[in-house]
Amino acid sequence: MKNMTNTIILVACVIAAYAVFYLVLGAEGNFTDPKTQVVDMHLPQNAMGMIFTGGPLVGLLIACILIAITFTVERFLSIGKAGGKGNMHAFTQEIVGNVAKGNYTAALAACDNQRGSLANVLRAAVERFRTVENDPTLNADQKLQETQRVIDENMNLETPLLEKNLAMLSTIASVSTMIGLLGTTVGMIRAFQALGAAGTVSAQQLSIGISEALYNTAGGLIAAVLSIIFFNFFTTKVDDFTYQMDEAILDLMETLSIRTGTKA
Repeated sequence: MKNMTNTIILVACVIAAYAVFYLVLGAEGNFTDPKTQVVDMHLPQNAMGMIFTGGPLVGLLIACILIAITFTVERFLSIGKAGGKGNMHAFTQEIVGNVAKGNYTAALAACDNQRGSLANVLRAAVERFRTVENDPTLNADQKLQETQRVIDENMNLETPLLEKNLAMLSTIASVSTMIGLLGTTVGMIRAFQALGAAGTVSAQQLSIGISEALYNTAGGLIAAVLSIIFFNFFTTKVDDFTYQMDEAILDLMETLSIRTGTKA
């Protein structure tokens, strides 16, 4: 289902990008000779017309930029939601305080109110410990081990959600650079073809070839820079988020150790 959603997003971005390329950048008003059917004979009269002369690969680069922006927004929203409604440190202290008093109902209610990845993990831990705390068949260490097992299981579920789609940003950073390089190469080929055509130099064909090379280079760099910046930003944010979750879990486990009498 997740792969299908990402596929739909990718296809939508490509369609939107080429709609912008042909309908906006390629609009007749951007050229002095809009009725000419041969694209290479279009004479751009503004910046959008000049970008259009970069060729169809520009549309693919626009798609890369749209994909990078889309997944950047998705990560902002998802990681923000994973953080829950309130301050994570204050929430952790509330949970630890309630668990230390044996007030598991209040701790679970706080988790339900906070929501987010940390709340999900701590809620599962508190529920499990409440279940096994008075189990006579388990000793103190086994109770803590069982609680830790539940924590590990839930961490394995929550962590991938935090890192989801970061690989997409990394891929766009690499692919957009290659597409830009391909567009640059194609543009320079056209430029040199214009130089050697019929033994004369066509300034129009030469400029089209050079502009195709430069606009593809610029498009590839823009998409790559956006993707790299936000990939590194979210990677750092996820690492920090995971560290805070580990701290919260450690505080909770220390409190549970005291309750079971395994820690003086």
